[in-house]
Formats: sequence, C-alpha cells, structure tokens
Amino acid sequence: MTIEELIENFEFLESWEDKYRYIIELGEKLSPLEDKYHTDEWKVQGCQSQVWLVPNKQNDKIFFYGDSDAMIVKGLIAIVLMIYNYKSPSEIKAVAVEDIFAKLGLSDHLSPSRRNGLLAMTKKIEHYAEIL
Repeated sequence: MTIEELIENFEFLESWEDKYRYIIELGEKLSPLEDKYHTDEWKVQGCQSQVWLVPNKQNDKIFFYGDSDAMIVKGLIAIVLMIYNYKSPSEIKAVAVEDIFAKLGLSDHLSPSRRNGLLAMTKKIEHYAEIL
C-alpha cells in the first residue's frame, strides 16, 4: 500500500474510532520482529511504549522492520514504515513527514506522548539514513 492509498483510506473512514481500529489492523499485518532485535540496541528512545526499529540496507535502498508492545503503536509503526520503506537515504531525508501526519490527522488526534513517540521513530529512521 502506498502512502497516498493510506491517506485515501483515512479520508473514507468517518470517525476516529474507526481510524484507530484501522491503525491497529495495520499493526497486526506487520511482519513479526525476531526476538533477537528486542534489545536496547534497536530500541527507539522517547517512546512511552517499547518500540524497536531495525534497518536493512540493500543496494541504495533501506527497508525497516519494527515492533512494539502496544497495538496502537504497532499500527503507527506500520504507517511510518509505509512512509520510509524502500527509499534511499537522500529520499528519506527529503520526506515531509509532518505534512503526511497532518493529512492523516495524526497530529491532531494523537496524545502528546504518542506524537512524541511518532516523531522519535522518524528521527531514528533519519539517523539510520545518515549512518548507513
């Protein structure tokens, strides 16, 4: 699914209760993250829930795996991965992620701690793009 399709799906859902359910469903579809990655090395600091992001660079593109101990956060990870997966480091740095979050309504409908966690995930991905 592309981010454009995700935005269209969000626009189709009328209530935030439906959108939250959809976010959880997205998280349920994430590929499982192997237990060996559930360590501090891969943990995202600044998230209220536990979040792990693992990069995998192939040629010039980066693919990320992610997991969380909270269902809604796992869904947010799925959204973040849709935004950043299969991009080069320069493409990752060029993403206007705040604009995407605004189009999805996440900026307005997430608690401050969830928004901070979401931004921490994007900063971690941008960090990986710099060092890989």
